[in-house]
Amino acid sequence: MSTVNIKINNVPYEVAAGSTILEAAHAAGVEIPTLCYLKEINEIGACRICVVEVKGARSLVTACVYPVNDGMEIFTNTPKVQAARKTNLELILSTHNQDCLSCVRSTNCELQKMCRDYGVSHTDRFAGSRVEYAIDDSAPHMYRDNNKCILCRRCVAVCKHTQGIGVIGANERGFDTHIACAFEANLADSPCISCGQCIVACPTGALGEKDDTDKVWAALSDPTKHVVVQTAPSVRATLGECFGMPIGTDVEGKMAAALRRLGFDRVFDTDFGADLTIMEEANEFLSRVKNGGKLPLITSCSPGWVKYCETYHPEFIDNLSSCKSPQQMTGAIIKSYYAEKAGVDPQSIVSVSVMPCTAKKFEVGRDDQDANGTPDVDIALTTRELARMIERAGINFTALPNEGFDSLMGESTGAAVIFGATGGVMEAALRTAVETLTGETLPSVEFSDVRGMDGVKEKTYNVAGMDVRVCVASGLANVDKVLNAINAGEKQYDFIEFMACPGGCINGGGQPLQPASLRNFNDIRTLRAEALYANDAAKTLRKSHENVEIKKLYDEYLGEPGGHKAHHLLHTTYVKRERNF
Repeated sequence: MSTVNIKINNVPYEVAAGSTILEAAHAAGVEIPTLCYLKEINEIGACRICVVEVKGARSLVTACVYPVNDGMEIFTNTPKVQAARKTNLELILSTHNQDCLSCVRSTNCELQKMCRDYGVSHTDRFAGSRVEYAIDDSAPHMYRDNNKCILCRRCVAVCKHTQGIGVIGANERGFDTHIACAFEANLADSPCISCGQCIVACPTGALGEKDDTDKVWAALSDPTKHVVVQTAPSVRATLGECFGMPIGTDVEGKMAAALRRLGFDRVFDTDFGADLTIMEEANEFLSRVKNGGKLPLITSCSPGWVKYCETYHPEFIDNLSSCKSPQQMTGAIIKSYYAEKAGVDPQSIVSVSVMPCTAKKFEVGRDDQDANGTPDVDIALTTRELARMIERAGINFTALPNEGFDSLMGESTGAAVIFGATGGVMEAALRTAVETLTGETLPSVEFSDVRGMDGVKEKTYNVAGMDVRVCVASGLANVDKVLNAINAGEKQYDFIEFMACPGGCINGGGQPLQPASLRNFNDIRTLRAEALYANDAAKTLRKSHENVEIKKLYDEYLGEPGGHKAHHLLHTTYVKRERNF
């Protein structure tokens, strides 16, 4: 690696050639603030919060996009630099709704922290006209409040570049510039796929998930309701971040304890539904292979991907697995098998899920997700919403004991927990499919070729004399490349796992928000995924078909995977969706 010699604040450093000033300063232990910058997503130098002085330059330069060169002398905290940053912050605040006390991002807002750091409070120095925007809360999963938008364009960039959707952009010019859909359409009327990656990217409270916690509080206080909760595989690897715990801390036991203390009647694990999904999906794959069914079979666990397929690539609808997602399967079994076992009327059950994903809020309202005459899941919360409930209840999360999930639907295998990371569904399915095809026990259950954060991974496995070509992709821009390659005849696969969010559920749109200053220089996806793989490795049972409670469910209630009752409760249908613009 070639290097150059520079000085930062009069201290000499040797840094990688081609680095930006921001990257070089970080490597030297000097942090420069940013607002609009997101590495490899939004590198436009627009907010000018990262300005620095460079000896010989005529004006301040933006550190996020300005490259270093040999002999460069950089100054990051001069009076001129600090004055410029403070002025830029005051200009941003002059049109910003400053109801910080009630804002969902208060104390976790990048703009708020920066204003605190630079001593910027409410000021009339740039007082003048302001445009008042109506809040767009038309979509089932999120809202947009342009009164809190700072035009950093991070949401626009992640929607366009990472997801390949581009349903939002900058409308109007000059003072009237604002972020919206084309033709000022409501988000609900756009071909948005509900992934929530724009929320994760936003540095302020301009974007957020629809908060459904009041619905849950109301259900918990209603003596006529039997309130049951399930938690997704990835949530145990992320919830602790909301309470100051290190990224990648597995808080499964504390999470179960917190849910009981919130008052839920039963605390179940969506990992049970993940094992159930594998039983049905592996059976479906093997059935298609043996009977000449439509291939490649494509997973259907990610509702953002499913909606994307229905909207942007409907030619692949027949390739989608008919399996419901683990959330919906768990919900369907709660309102059928569990209801019968517990002697509870399904109509009185309020089924709540805690998910990493804003698209789950859309999924619970989809057609054909009410197998037992009532919605499989009534309320889908994000990880962030659960954290807010725990805080509101005054529960000291970090001091909680470790508790387990309730039986009947609390047992799970290592295959289930890795659903939360890209490649996890594929690996879990392979563990069961390979043993089913060969009739032999795997010497090792790890399929490491489908692990990791690469956007697209592919591998061919020889199983029982048959080549099985698999592909894993996360982030919808990557998904689009794979589908286009299949359509062009350039790629052939038998089994594909797609996840809407880059890295999978551990990076879902409902996960804890981390500032760009951390995201730009740390791979939080890998840190979170490591917690899931460690959980898997520690399990005694690591293959879905070994789950004792799953075996009992089939023996006592469902019959066999893919059978009539299983298909009625656990499978669904899809529709082609119109793209209005």
